[in-house]
Formats: sequence, C-alpha cells, structure tokens
Amino acid sequence: MKNLFEQAEEFIWHNARLLERRLFDFHFRSGSSQAVLSALRAYQNKDGGFGNALEPDIRCPESQPVPTQHALEILDTIGFDEIMVQRICDFLLSITTEEGGVPFVLPSVRNYPHAPWWNTEDNPPASLNPTAILCGLLHKHAVHHVWLERSTAYCWEKIPGLLPNEQHEMGCVLTFLRYVPQQERAEKEIKRLSEHLLSSGLVAEAGATGYVRKALDWAPFPDDPLRVHFSEQDIRANLEEIVAGQQEDGGWGITWTPISPGCEMEWRGWVTVGALLRLQANGYSFERL
Repeated sequence: MKNLFEQAEEFIWHNARLLERRLFDFHFRSGSSQAVLSALRAYQNKDGGFGNALEPDIRCPESQPVPTQHALEILDTIGFDEIMVQRICDFLLSITTEEGGVPFVLPSVRNYPHAPWWNTEDNPPASLNPTAILCGLLHKHAVHHVWLERSTAYCWEKIPGLLPNEQHEMGCVLTFLRYVPQQERAEKEIKRLSEHLLSSGLVAEAGATGYVRKALDWAPFPDDPLRVHFSEQDIRANLEEIVAGQQEDGGWGITWTPISPGCEMEWRGWVTVGALLRLQANGYSFERL
C-alpha cells in the first residue's frame, strides 16, 4: 500500500501544472531550481509583473500585484533570480500610487474570468495587502531598488496602530515586520500585533472548517517567531488534520469555491505541494506514514 507521500506524488504527476510538478521535483527529488525558474518565466510579462493565471482564481493574462507576490514567494523557496526580481520591482514601481504602495488588484482583472473577491474600482488605492509582503520578501533577500524605499515608507506610515481584522492583511504585515531592516521598531509592532492576532479570532481552532487560518498557517516552521504563541498540542493537532485531509486521489483539496474545474485542479496541485512541505518542515517522516 502506498504511503502518504507516494500517493501525493502520484497525484502531482497526474494532475498538477508544470510549475508545481517542477516545484515538487525541486523540493523532494533533488530537481534543479533552474527548471522551476523556466516554468515560472512563462507567467512573467514584458512589464516584469506576473499574470497568466499564476494565481488560479485570476485568469487575467496581464500583470497583477498578487500573482507577482506569488512569484516572489516561489523564488523565496528556490533562490532569488536577480534579473527576474529587478524586473518585478520595475513593474511594482509602474503601478505604485501616490500613496507609495501598490493596489490589491488592478482593473484589468475585470476583462477575464475571476473569483468574485478579485474586483476593484477604476483607480484602486494602495493596499498593505500585498505591498507589505512584497516589501518583506524583498528585504529578506537584501534587494536594492528605488521601489523598495518608497513602499517601505508607505508601510511604516500605515502599520502603527493598525489592528487588522482580515487574515491576509495581517499575514502581509507580519511578513514585512519580520524582515524589514528596522528590527527594533519592528519587534515592538510584532509584539502588539501578535497579541491582537491571538485575541481577534483570526486563529482558528483545530477542527474548524472553511476558509480559515490555523496555528500552522500563522507559524508554519519551527523557527517562526509566532511559534512561541502556540502549544505543541496545537501544532500536533494541526499536523494531524493535514494528514487526515489527504483525499482519495492523493491530493489535498481547497476550502473555497473555484471558478472552474480546471482552476480547482490547478489550486490542488499548489496546496498539495504546500501540505507536503509543511509536514516535512515539522518533522513528519513520510516513510512511516
């Protein structure tokens, strides 16, 4: 009988996009980072941003902020490519508002199929989601670009006193604070926001269903600064839920409504690789499952 990992691998090769197949190969089969980069480049446009349904719920081929965020998240796991990242920063600079940040989504999304939460007005304002996480990932890898100076100032203007009640905004802000160079200032904000996170209802209990974030969503790795706020019992319960969530075909499902069957399968490849990485990072031995 195939174990959890073997079933997941079979699902990936049967169903996932080329990008997730290469990410799986990189993380678990000693595949090359260049192979991942080659697949990722297919989603990058001439303006340096990413579109082309890299974010499966946005079918828009034109560049959008959150798909560009996802590209940086992928590069964060395989190694930053300087040319690709500089082009990303050029794109971000081109869509920056007078406030100094980038919008959540651009109006071009409306011309193509998209999930209902991906909508916007004609001239959308800047938003910490995703400006803050874009800044955080770029700071983590010591990128130098004029956009980063401007957007960092925007984040510092918006974050003091902020009490996010939406999980994505909170996640973006915490990533910014973890990696921004001004760590003495950042640590004070992390302490304040961590207290708010734990009392705000943004951390779902084990067993909760739906589109929620649990302990391992907020602190996925043992060295994550937020891990101190969760007990070993919390982490173990969350890990057991991940294991139990594997479906009969070997993949993991999504907790939101996809816009098409094809879109759902694209997402499932994405979340299946993510589930395996989370289990691996937290000490699960795939051989014994």
